[in-house]
Amino acid sequence: MLVLANDMMQNWILPEHIEDILPPDAHRIESMRRDVLDLFRSHGYDLVMPPLIEHVESLRSGTGRDMDLRTFKLVDQMSGRLLGLRADITPQVARIDAQLLNRQGVARLCYAGSVLHTLPLGLTRTREPLQIGADIYGHSGIESDIEIQKLMLDALGRLGINKIHFDLGHVGVFRSIARVSGMDEGLESELFQVLQAKDLPGIVALSASLDEKVRRALCLLPELYGGMEVLRKAREALSDFPGVNGAISHLEAVAIDLSDCVSDLSFDLAELRGYHYHSGMVFAVYVENCPNAIALGGRYDEVGRAFGRARPATGFSMDLREIASLFPAFPDEEVVFAPRSREPSLIMEIDRLRKEGKRVVIELPGEEVLGRRLEYRDGHWRIVDAEQLLME
Repeated sequence: MLVLANDMMQNWILPEHIEDILPPDAHRIESMRRDVLDLFRSHGYDLVMPPLIEHVESLRSGTGRDMDLRTFKLVDQMSGRLLGLRADITPQVARIDAQLLNRQGVARLCYAGSVLHTLPLGLTRTREPLQIGADIYGHSGIESDIEIQKLMLDALGRLGINKIHFDLGHVGVFRSIARVSGMDEGLESELFQVLQAKDLPGIVALSASLDEKVRRALCLLPELYGGMEVLRKAREALSDFPGVNGAISHLEAVAIDLSDCVSDLSFDLAELRGYHYHSGMVFAVYVENCPNAIALGGRYDEVGRAFGRARPATGFSMDLREIASLFPAFPDEEVVFAPRSREPSLIMEIDRLRKEGKRVVIELPGEEVLGRRLEYRDGHWRIVDAEQLLME
């Protein structure tokens, strides 16, 4: 009997890095989702709801090998084709913009939903983030980058996160160096990995066969982290590489525009997160006591090409489950119990309390009443605490 019980318990255990969300945390996360989507709507963003599962070719289109490795795959019993459980909603939104909406000019879209990862992105991360984000399609100017970044900051502020560190980078700097060097795709991918780790010996070893000018530029990138002085240093050292000055000018313009709403802003020109995905500026938001970025974004002008319509695009996303974990435990709001009665004045009072946001439960026969209760006192229905009822 004990062995059977143990076997049954094993069946109930969830996979690693997958967990239930229980009350009251589930209510908090759902309230956050509604608040942020309402914010997006007030800024003119239209909500789309892509499916959880698609043909795997669609999910990995334009996103690179990293996204392919992150995607759970299974065979469709109806068609025999390989399907994928989405690991990121952004490519789906790009597909919707390119194939279904087919709007001319600017399109502002937003989304919210669960995604699934084959492996967690960190030791403490879930494999089922609740991703929420917004994108602008059809505008290539820096104004749309600034709009999307300010929307992200507004969303974080609405969630109660105001003290942040804002990181800005631009994949165009490394791409310019890579193009000049003529390096093959394999070497470019290896250099991408060591640059992400800021592994200077690795950069030196991998770039040994390249031109000296390129080697110096690659070795400099991990040092280009900090304030506005980083951009001045980059302009002095890398201006011979086509496209670098334009990238730096974009970063300078964004920094000036965000100066009134971000006090802690820095630049990281070795930040190549999503290198095979993004095409220009990238950004991330960090908070104290959290090792992971709580919001990420950037420009990805090439993702729509796989769907037959390459459109300039910029956007951001964040995981509401991770953001919710930054706050203290959410106290469950106490329920008010009401007697089961057809008394009109009681029904009106219950309706009034519920409209005010209070949780009112009409007692079931035999249900134990815990906490507060509606009682008729002195000609009015009043909320009475359980302690007061016991004393009486």
